[in-house]
Amino acid sequence: MKIFIRTRVNGIIRICQAAFLLLMSAGCVVGPKYHAPSPQAPAAVYKESPSQFKETGDWTVAQPSDAMLRGKWWEIFNDAELNALEEQLNINNQNIKQYFENYMEARAIVREARSQYFPTLTAAPSVTHSRASANLGSTTANTSGTGTTTSTTTPQLQSTLYSLPLEASWEADLWGKVRNTVRQAQYAAQVSAADLENERLTEQASLAEYFFQIRGQDQLQKIFDETVDADQKAYDLTRSLYDAGIDDQISVVEAETTLRSAQAGATNVGIARAQYEHAIAVLIGKTATDFSIPVKPMTIAPPPIPVGVPSELLERRPDVAAAERTMAEANASIGIAYAAYYPTLTLTADGGFESSAFKNWLSWPSRFWSVGASLPETIFDAGLRRATVQQYVATYNADLASYRQTVLAAFQNVEDSLAEVRILSKQIQQEQQAVNSAQTFLKLEQGRYDTGIDPYLDVLIAQTTVLADQQTLNALQVQQMTSAVALVEALGGGWDRSQLPGTQQVTQKPAKSETAIKP
Repeated sequence: MKIFIRTRVNGIIRICQAAFLLLMSAGCVVGPKYHAPSPQAPAAVYKESPSQFKETGDWTVAQPSDAMLRGKWWEIFNDAELNALEEQLNINNQNIKQYFENYMEARAIVREARSQYFPTLTAAPSVTHSRASANLGSTTANTSGTGTTTSTTTPQLQSTLYSLPLEASWEADLWGKVRNTVRQAQYAAQVSAADLENERLTEQASLAEYFFQIRGQDQLQKIFDETVDADQKAYDLTRSLYDAGIDDQISVVEAETTLRSAQAGATNVGIARAQYEHAIAVLIGKTATDFSIPVKPMTIAPPPIPVGVPSELLERRPDVAAAERTMAEANASIGIAYAAYYPTLTLTADGGFESSAFKNWLSWPSRFWSVGASLPETIFDAGLRRATVQQYVATYNADLASYRQTVLAAFQNVEDSLAEVRILSKQIQQEQQAVNSAQTFLKLEQGRYDTGIDPYLDVLIAQTTVLADQQTLNALQVQQMTSAVALVEALGGGWDRSQLPGTQQVTQKPAKSETAIKP
């Protein structure tokens, strides 16, 4: 008898397994199929590339053999201190950590969605001890000849019920609702991964820009310090000439005014430098109080940056990848909405053991079971499903427009940065010539003043011109370096779409090595 029962149970299990596989294979996926948008083919080269112009200054793009940046893009600037700071940022930046945890959360949601592929099994063992009222009973009536007799029986006052129920339920994915839900979660995880890389690139670029701003402030400090030294010598000279009765007091006042103004400018430089230094401290996860960067005037120009060709740009920008994956996510949502038009097949099964005696609790005669299925279908919902589909279609169309706008903005960013770096290179050459001319002017005026030909006012004008031109030149050099960083950021840094995790990767449980932030 036991062998027969076991054989029968095993046969039922095999039948259920076969039905499960049949339903999974026979189910269809409703909703539109997703096709990635194909943007308009760009030109063969960037319009603002220096190779398109005859006169571009000293800055050039890299050779075609170095068509793309790879990995740690900041190393192209060949600054060991910048390299060390970028490494600290990749480990300690709190914004990057936040986006990383968002990505881990998105991957967990994928596994949550996949759990709907399988039945849900629950067990709820219980022991219930109860006592009935002693004043409850049942009355039995007998009619015989002369009258009616009644008898009263007293029910059992106390009872114990041992129960071990098992419940299983499973919703067959006939119309692809679960599959679209899983795909939606997978695409959302890919969006989160692309957002992480975009945030990482943004933080890296910000650090590089702040770093070169500090180098520019150090160079400006050097300019002011040299100017203060020269003005101090000029003031001492005019003062001695005045004391000797050779020069007038107005020359002394003019020289002192120039000196004090330069000293004030030299003092003011420290404000911006301190603020940039504090900003870098936050980026690398340190308190501003415990962080400092050594003084080092900027002496480098931007290196040749490999810009590649426009057709590669869409594969190199993480924000473009995120926008495209957002469209795929919205498309899966449409499929989920369409599945609501169809009935849902739910299979349920209950079974277990139940007994009023503990010794018989798990015995075979104490078993109970039930199997059932339901196929509910919504008959009237006042247009809810239609409106839901229209909602997700509109969301998809909005995401499509957002994607196209992101693509347009990507090309604009590159062209803007190329134009800025190229034009600044030419402007820096011109400004350097202006500085040289101003210094020659100052030298000549100083000689004319020393020989008594011109008043000191002319020397003052020449000094002011030199300082203004030097400040302008320094500002242009800093702007060119930060524009070069912006160009690298516009090109996507060292990232490309092949680094975006696939659907299988975001589905798997993260390994221990993946729980740490990596550059």
